[in-house]
Amino acid sequence: MAKNSPEPVYLKLHRQKILEQRVASAQELLRSCTLCPHKCGVDRAAGRLGLCRIGAQARVAGFAPHFGEESPLVGEHGSGTIFFAGCNLFCVFCQNEDISYIDKQGDAAADAVSDRELAGIMLDLQRQGCHNINLVTPSHVVPQILSALPLAVEGGLRLPLVYNSGGYDSLHTLRLLDQVVDIYMPDCKFWSAASAARYTRAGDYPEVMRQAVREMHRQVGDLELNEQGLAVHGLLVRHLVMPGHPEETREILAFLAREISKNTYVNIMDQYRPAYRAAEFDEINRALHRDEYEQALRAARAAGLHRLDQRDWRRFFRKLGL
Repeated sequence: MAKNSPEPVYLKLHRQKILEQRVASAQELLRSCTLCPHKCGVDRAAGRLGLCRIGAQARVAGFAPHFGEESPLVGEHGSGTIFFAGCNLFCVFCQNEDISYIDKQGDAAADAVSDRELAGIMLDLQRQGCHNINLVTPSHVVPQILSALPLAVEGGLRLPLVYNSGGYDSLHTLRLLDQVVDIYMPDCKFWSAASAARYTRAGDYPEVMRQAVREMHRQVGDLELNEQGLAVHGLLVRHLVMPGHPEETREILAFLAREISKNTYVNIMDQYRPAYRAAEFDEINRALHRDEYEQALRAARAAGLHRLDQRDWRRFFRKLGL
């Protein structure tokens, strides 16, 4: 456990002028977009849209202190969550389809933000007392995040960045974030290519995810908490348990214990519900059974994973006045 909260790693890169170089490298990737493994190749810098339907500017669907995240992120004042519109996975069971499956307005959309506006959002969340800046679905807007970051630093940003992705991240993009991101939080969704191809538009998801998680852990290591129990640095992994797919869960948890670390902090999530197009797939068109979730917890313990998230729902409901 870290006794004190160290300064965010990006501050050192900013002082060394290395952050500016990362911004330039990331912006270059937009010109023939290869940010994510889809490698659309379109000139997003000129406003053209790839599969994610995002052009030169990021689109922000919403931002606020969030109290429903993992306990080490929430603390007393919440996780400073920024929800980016668009996505590179297109899950058929998406519970945020209004944010992920967006129109083709691109940079003309009302929720498109400039780099300075994005920096202002980060600073606003810091002023509200949030413990971190939680970048939700960031894989397709890394250049925009990197471009906003120096402006936010100049404005006084001192919070750790949380990279909250679906796990479909390319290695070259993740390497641009080395010593920029303090906390990686990938959602490890599928182990088999067959499941990934059936439920997303990324049939290569399993291998991409495994490579990405290895790289994330190489950069930040196991999750470190300060004396208040807040995350300050490291890897936090999510896994949404899917109905009727216990083998996917077992393999993912075994991978984390075997190839990443038995000290990996894992949130095994039970909140699956049929959403978006799930009704078209009989095997996932139902809620998760309690015994399926309990089986997942047992699989984690059997694999040797011992740092499992325990949500403090009492604090969450108290913040809502319930």
